[in-house]
Amino acid sequence: MAKTIAEINEKIKEGKAVVVTAEEIIDIVKEKGTRKAADEVDVVTTGTFGPMCSSGAYINIGHSKPRIKLGGGRSYLNDVPAYTGLAAVDLYIGANAIPDEDPRNRSYPGDFNYGGGHVIEELVAGKDIKLVATAYGTDCYPRKKLETWINIQDLNEAVLFNIRNAYQNYNVAVNLSDKTIYTYMGVLKPNLANANFCSAGQLSPLLNDPYYKTIGIGTRIFLGGGTGFITWQGTQHNPNVLRSDNGTPRRGAGALAVIGDLKQMKPRWLVGTSMMGYGCNLTVGIGVPIPILSEEILRYTAVSDEEIFAPVVDYSEAYPNLKPDILAEVSYAQLKSGTIVIRGKKVPTASLSSYSRAVEIADTLKEWLLSGEFLLTEPVALLPGVGSDVNCKPLPERPIIE
Repeated sequence: MAKTIAEINEKIKEGKAVVVTAEEIIDIVKEKGTRKAADEVDVVTTGTFGPMCSSGAYINIGHSKPRIKLGGGRSYLNDVPAYTGLAAVDLYIGANAIPDEDPRNRSYPGDFNYGGGHVIEELVAGKDIKLVATAYGTDCYPRKKLETWINIQDLNEAVLFNIRNAYQNYNVAVNLSDKTIYTYMGVLKPNLANANFCSAGQLSPLLNDPYYKTIGIGTRIFLGGGTGFITWQGTQHNPNVLRSDNGTPRRGAGALAVIGDLKQMKPRWLVGTSMMGYGCNLTVGIGVPIPILSEEILRYTAVSDEEIFAPVVDYSEAYPNLKPDILAEVSYAQLKSGTIVIRGKKVPTASLSSYSRAVEIADTLKEWLLSGEFLLTEPVALLPGVGSDVNCKPLPERPIIE
């Protein structure tokens, strides 16, 4: 049995494609086996919804009279600094950006109430955003200051461009110290009092295609409530990690760089997020369709939470000091049960990502495919896989300049 993306797209157009979610395929395989399921099912949809650093958006504000050159000056969107070193009227705002006057962690732990992720959410929601820009002025761009309101509907371009999203597996964060710590994995209580994780597990896109056999540059996806595309492997993409016999990585591995039109997106799926004591972020909804081209690919999509393991890492010492220490490995079934056992102690768990929203994304993508409004794309190149020279290694130690 073998299928092609072109053949599956024809079935989608004819309304004959069989599409199921990565949650549904688990029971289908238990009932029918992988071979029969692979013959019957054409696409498996996935989903994840969680905080994703390395997210941001670029916009083109259009030219004012007289013209202004933002590049080389300073620009702010709702008081949040935007990067101007692109061109005259192009800006990029990162999810982690925060206002200059934010107290940060001077009053520890800082609240980080508003940042780049919140600006992106409000922009997508259609709210007016205040732009304040200063420039040095040139003969062709003489204006030196601009203060105005912008709205997504008036912008020439508004594009979400995230360079590392949808991490393939991730750490479970705990705290072995005797004080509360504040991290990008949330608040961690002292003496192993809680454990935080951040993945949809069996619904997560890259855990359903662990060797990237269908996912690559040009893959069309659900992004932020609209459609987008994979543009490259995400920064820190590392396929060469310890894996289970089923191919599932047992450490953080692959990642996606993604792009899409912000004007299609919805604030329900792009949410500005504040992390106490750490900073601001953007919670992003992503769903990737997995075309069932073979029985092997079908088998990967049937992976369950019981078969996916994540490392437990101490964020008070091992993580900040780049130590490779792993306290334990636990399955996502254990994590989602609400309790794991570490060093003989029962530790309550909590997820930074929303499994119910991941289900909603997978269901929405399924509906789009069944209605014929969403077609699969053939990637021009697959993501670098195991054995490739893409490998995320720590930078060599360098002397510290006092």
